[in-house]
Amino acid sequence: MSKLFIRDLDVRGKRVLVRVDFNVPAEERNGEVEITDDTRIRESLPTINYLREQGAKTILMAHFGRPKGEPVAKYSLRPVADHLHTLIEHPVIFSHDTIGSASEKIIMHMHDGDVVLLENLRFQAEEEANDPQFAEALAKLGDLYVNDAFGAAHRAHASTAGITRFVSQAAMGFLMEKELKYLQQELARPEKPFVVIIGGAKVSDKIGVIKALMEKADTILIGGAMASTFFKAEGIPVGNSLVDTEKLDLARELLNLARHKGVKFFLPIDVIETKEIKAGAVAKNSERISPERGISNGWQAVDIGKATIDLYKNEIAGAKTILWNGPMGIFEIPAFARGTTAIAEALAASDAITIIGGGDSVTAIKQAGLADKMTFISTGGGASLELLEGKQLPGVAALTDK
Repeated sequence: MSKLFIRDLDVRGKRVLVRVDFNVPAEERNGEVEITDDTRIRESLPTINYLREQGAKTILMAHFGRPKGEPVAKYSLRPVADHLHTLIEHPVIFSHDTIGSASEKIIMHMHDGDVVLLENLRFQAEEEANDPQFAEALAKLGDLYVNDAFGAAHRAHASTAGITRFVSQAAMGFLMEKELKYLQQELARPEKPFVVIIGGAKVSDKIGVIKALMEKADTILIGGAMASTFFKAEGIPVGNSLVDTEKLDLARELLNLARHKGVKFFLPIDVIETKEIKAGAVAKNSERISPERGISNGWQAVDIGKATIDLYKNEIAGAKTILWNGPMGIFEIPAFARGTTAIAEALAASDAITIIGGGDSVTAIKQAGLADKMTFISTGGGASLELLEGKQLPGVAALTDK
């Protein structure tokens, strides 16, 4: 990699500012904020523990929720500090401010190996505005900078990009390195056959990814609501299914591109249909989909059908590298989750390199209890999509060159 890595830094006795991604799912219960999935916190532990072992003074910076540039009690990082304390079995000093005299005083009294977590960066409007004065004030709190927040690396914010102009060295942490290794290096020349599974609601969210991956993929399997847009583009009836009507021409372009490049591009050959999206709703497996017979009038597709599951499982079984981004249906409702679960199980049973590209696919994999069976699961939704598209991430581009 062309950028500095945490091991390239001499951190002993230094104040090391670390941008982490602690934007975790949480719920308010009895007036208390409870973290419901601490994956992103756990993924930052290799970097935090390395710095502690090396005798650095570790100052963590993160955002949480969408407080829109002002303090909001429910978005305080205090509960995250308490949770991190239990994970590293070491005190985590919490600063109620991000910048200013209070945080400076706390940092001044740090000992080697100590860990401080600053309050939510997004309590300051200057963070998302990438304000240079705010970035400089953050940089003043440390000697060195490490970015380990892959999930925020596609944002050019003060703590991810602006800050690097005011520190002597800016490096990536262990999580950032791992994300780039699998989503960039591993997929630059994937072992073939390379099967890409793309789901989710909107074609527009994934056009760039599908186009970029078509240069390398042998097979692309489409699921989720976006399949209906491709059906419509092919003149297949879609009933009441969700369609990205403004993207029909692009859907046709992608289908033609696949034919031109010789990429096997599969749309569902049957679907699960319902009249209403709710638990307990009447649902049925459609007949074989063709230009004459699509989704029933007045019904909508909510999952891939039995024949499609068998077809897709067969393609997955022959793969050497698999990338999955986006569920096959509305998996939050158990009756519409069978396709997504079947794909997760097929990946778990595969000997291929299995890469889960962030977002809802991660939730689905965890829901199926199969996370430990995957080669790599990304922590970033938007960041992983942009990387797969071949875009440069501002949070990586801003790091110091080796």
